[in-house]
Formats: sequence, structure tokens, C-alpha cells
Amino acid sequence: RGIHGAVIPGCPETYQSSRQSEQQQSQQEQGQSQQEQAQSQQSYRHGDRHQKVRPLKQGDLVAIPVGVANWFYNDGDTQLVLVSLLDTSNNENQLDDRRRTFYLGGNPQQGRQQGSSQGAEQESSQGAEQEEQESSPYGRGAEQESSSNNILKFRDELLSEALGVSKETARKLKGENDDRGSIVRVENELQVIRPPRVGEEREQPGVVQNEEQTRQSDIESFCNVQLRINIDKPARADVYNPRAGRITRVNSRKLSILKDLRLNVERVVLYRNALLAPRWNLNAHSVIYATRGDAEVEIVGNNQQPIYSGRLRQNQLLIVPQNFAVVIKAGDQGFEWVSFKTNDNAIVNSIAGRNSVFQALPEGVLRNAFRISSEEAKQLKNNREEERELFAPRFESQKREYASA
Repeated sequence: RGIHGAVIPGCPETYQSSRQSEQQQSQQEQGQSQQEQAQSQQSYRHGDRHQKVRPLKQGDLVAIPVGVANWFYNDGDTQLVLVSLLDTSNNENQLDDRRRTFYLGGNPQQGRQQGSSQGAEQESSQGAEQEEQESSPYGRGAEQESSSNNILKFRDELLSEALGVSKETARKLKGENDDRGSIVRVENELQVIRPPRVGEEREQPGVVQNEEQTRQSDIESFCNVQLRINIDKPARADVYNPRAGRITRVNSRKLSILKDLRLNVERVVLYRNALLAPRWNLNAHSVIYATRGDAEVEIVGNNQQPIYSGRLRQNQLLIVPQNFAVVIKAGDQGFEWVSFKTNDNAIVNSIAGRNSVFQALPEGVLRNAFRISSEEAKQLKNNREEERELFAPRFESQKREYASA
């Protein structure tokens, strides 16, 4: 038996614990500095909270949406064997047909190296994978699995500011000295919030729709479809931070013609020195066109190094592939751009901030995945919890970091 957690973008963290129980657990951690205690005072307002976790038992079939961050844990007394099937030719995959795994934590390369010596079958499989890599437009040497997790290869300074943690914690998240592989052993027992294992969840049958009637209705309404919408009006912003900027999104629900074009448009305005939280598109490529100002941009994926790290200026174009994470920090004049995405309902997954991956994960998972203390896990989850997607500049925290360097 086991536990499975999947972080669905935009879904609330509905599993939560009491403040008192979390304080008692945190007091058991040792070696905590005064600075760390001061930084985490706000995190004691509530206990841990995360998205739903699901119990597993023998014979279970688990369907995981494409691009969704997920994890498994064996809480039983016997081995938990998982058989996975990946369809690289599905409609959501906009890269080539080569399998790519994007890790948030752990050290997958170490695990692969340790396992490769266990049989000739694995060796021949790896050889075939290398040949396929050389013929891949995203391969030829640059496409090599990193020895650390793939999403968190940003520079320490940007990662520290984006997550609201110290540079030391940011370096721990990279797992550069972590040799445990992609499967890690949990110290004691994984602490997550979950109801007792009583009863079974029952799925309600869905409503069967008449596809022919739906298609006919689409044809009739096509001639009257709206073809224009304004995305520059601040009042239409979907995300707004008075100290950081705004995001306006237009998908096929707002402009139905985009469904036929399979496109999605996002207008972003970043104020001076503000930050777009590290994020990735689950089901689309993104073409960024800068309309004003300049910004520091980094794009990372499952390569050894960032595939792009530089300054993007007005009238320049940049492509962010599906499932590659990007972070953008505006310059002194601010930064504005329009993103064209290759899916009419493109889904964004943020790493930090409200409704993000880190905030939705249990603290126990963060502690064990990155080998950080309970206090550092709380900071990782909660230090950016008041902001979503757009982060105001933290001048005071930057000065403290530079002074201590």
C-alpha cells in the first residue's frame, strides 16, 4: 500500500492541520538560528496545509494529468511496485516523441547510474536512448539528464528571491551533493495530513454528451463568433499585485475562436524590479514577445545548464518550450510582454507563491526530498504565501543577503 499526491494547478490546499500540532513538531527541530526563527514567525499562524493525498492499494489504476507534479510514498510493510505507462504521442505533448522526465527534487542521474549495472537489458536500453537523443532536435549532447533535479537550476540569487528563502536553503534545493537517486528513504515516517483509511472513494458516473449535436451547434455559432478582445485594460486583469504588476489571460472560454486556432494569449506587466514566479506551462509552448522595458530571464529544463540565461529587451522574441521552467525579473524600467501559447486552454504551474507546487506539497515531502529542516520547509512553503505569480521586489532581503555574503 502507499500514498499518492498530485499537485493540480489552481486547486486549493484542502488538507490542513492545527496550529498547535505543527508548533510542537517544529520545536523538536534542533540547530535553528535566530535569523531563521525571525523569518518564520508568520508561518506559525497556521499548521501545514496541502492538496489532497490519495491512498493506494494493490490493483489501483492511477491516471496522472500531463505535466502535473506528483509523488508516491510506501507506507506499508512490503514493497510498493509501480508499473507506469507514458504516452509520448498524446495530444498534450508538444515536444518530440522522446520521453522527458522533469524532476523537482532528488537526484535521478545517481539512481540511473546505480541501476544500470544490474543487467545487460538496461544497458542496451540506455544505448538505444542515446542514439535517439543524437537524432533529436533537442538532443545532441546538450540533452543529457542532469545529476540533480531539473526544475531548480536557477541561479542562487534568483531562486532565493523567488522563494523567499536564504541562499543557503536555495542551494540545498538544488541537490548538488545529493546522491540518493530519485527514490529516497524517509527518516522515521512521512508526516502528511490525511483522513483514516476507512471506506472507499466512489466516482460518480459522468454525463454522456451527444457529440454530433455538439458539433452541429459549433458550426451554427461559428459565423457569429467574437473575433476581438482587448487585453491591455488593467480592469480586465486576472492577476493583480499593486506592487508587482498584472496578468491578463485570454483563452477559448473568453474568446471561443481560440479553440479552433488552438492558441492562448497572456499579457503581462511587471513593475520595476518585480519578479514573475518560476513556473512552467503544462500543455503548451510559449512565444514571448517583449513590448516594453527589459528583464533578466532564465529558462531551465532537463539539460545540464539553463537553455537560456540573459537579458530580454523590447521587440525581442523568446520561446519557452512546454514543461521548461522560466523566471523573469524586470529591470529598472519595468517589463511588459505578450505570450502566445500553443493551446487554447494553456495551464500554468507556479513553483512558489499562493496555489503553487511548494505550497501544496506536505512539509514532510519537502523535508525529505531536499534534506532540509522543518523550519526551512515552513519558510519554503509560506514565505511567499501572500503573493500569487507576481512578486514585489524585496529590497530589504537583498541588502541583508549582500551584507552577509
